[in-house]
Amino acid sequence: MFEAVRPTHFPWFNYSNYTFSLGLRRRGNVWLSGHSASEFDPESRHIVVKGGMAEQSRTAYSKIEAILEATGLTFGDVHRIVEYVTAKGIDDYALAEEVRVATFAQHTPAVCTVVVNRLLRPAALIEVEVTAGPPGESLGGAYATDGVVYLSSLISPDHDDLVSQTRGVLERAAAVLKGTGLDLRNVVKTVDYTTPATLGDYRQTGKVRKELLGPVYPGAAGILLSRLQHPKALVSMDVIASRYEPVAVNPGWERYAKLTYSPAVRAGNVLFMSGQAALDPATEKALFDGDVVAQAEYTYTNVLEVLKAAGAGPGHLAKTIEYITPPALERYRDVAKVRERLLVEPYPASTGALCEALLRPEFQFEVDPLAILE
Repeated sequence: MFEAVRPTHFPWFNYSNYTFSLGLRRRGNVWLSGHSASEFDPESRHIVVKGGMAEQSRTAYSKIEAILEATGLTFGDVHRIVEYVTAKGIDDYALAEEVRVATFAQHTPAVCTVVVNRLLRPAALIEVEVTAGPPGESLGGAYATDGVVYLSSLISPDHDDLVSQTRGVLERAAAVLKGTGLDLRNVVKTVDYTTPATLGDYRQTGKVRKELLGPVYPGAAGILLSRLQHPKALVSMDVIASRYEPVAVNPGWERYAKLTYSPAVRAGNVLFMSGQAALDPATEKALFDGDVVAQAEYTYTNVLEVLKAAGAGPGHLAKTIEYITPPALERYRDVAKVRERLLVEPYPASTGALCEALLRPEFQFEVDPLAILE
């Protein structure tokens, strides 16, 4: 179904030893893993990261260019960019933006910015993930291609509280979608980034989602970060919409009847899946507190249940984003064994980032997956 992208010239490190692919290709579409400035240092015989924000950004985009070239694509074929920037590096983010603008010239894909606590390589300041494929069109804050509309990150910092900002963000999303001929009924995926300080108000945002989204609620994820890009922002939201009719996919988990998101939404041949963590869908209890490996195994088992409900399996996974909390970092490498056991080659593209926390204090691990069904 997928073909792993294997560049003949990739001087930064040996990519054959990981449980993720540099990128996956299918019918002209390409999903890349997140790439930082990591490279193998022959002197120390370790993977290292060198340079400041600008140099790291150039290295990351050089890797991406090599991977795209192996598929016959260029930067002009990129639909969406996600830049994971560390809290340490965010003050220099303008340097990364300059590199991106120079790299893409007149091409303007959707750009999402996520301020993570840290990346897996301690010295890394930025990691870049891209989606590319058939030509599309930039439409004022969005990029539309092959039936999918990617919106750039949305904030609404003029409002004073989380609920009002969430409403403002969704209203901005509606305005952007209007320019593409769509509206909020076409939204198939949202990812909310907020901070622990707003967690007490987060449940209240469900009322806004219930009013403005649906009738088929999108897949969703909620991640807690130490800060957001804008100092007054209480929530940043990444939104994806589709021109295809959305169909909810549910393995039979009754808890979703009271929620404003679906386990997954099928739109065309794409399965936009909600974030999953080690939560028992029947009892709603968090499981395996303090054990990131056990949480990862349970989480991926739930992901496979959702895939099964869509008539799919692990070989349909195109991409995973793994969020881990600080207590999980020590044993996170062992999660690779879980991926090796439960997923199949070619392994999905993957990005891993350290967040401040997840929505349940017991959670150390959450995965945000994407699958292609045909």
